[in-house]
Amino acid sequence: GEASAMPVVTLHRIDRTRNMHRYYLLDVRPHLFGAWGLVREWGRIGQPGRLRVDPYPTAAQAEERMQVQQEAKQGRGYAHVA
Repeated sequence: GEASAMPVVTLHRIDRTRNMHRYYLLDVRPHLFGAWGLVREWGRIGQPGRLRVDPYPTAAQAEERMQVQQEAKQGRGYAHVA
């Protein structure tokens, strides 16, 4: 099958004046029945967050959606963590 070449994307939004320390994680992983899952996890840094997995028929579609999500989050003040 196809392999996802996309690395995990970690985004942080930190604003100490507002006591905001958030993370947003994006990943593409094999899902059930040959599908691919766009995995999203978010919450406060250092604490368990919420997890959501949305299935897509192909890795390419999941990666495309991941890119859109990343750009949306970066437009809202999240910064990519290398």
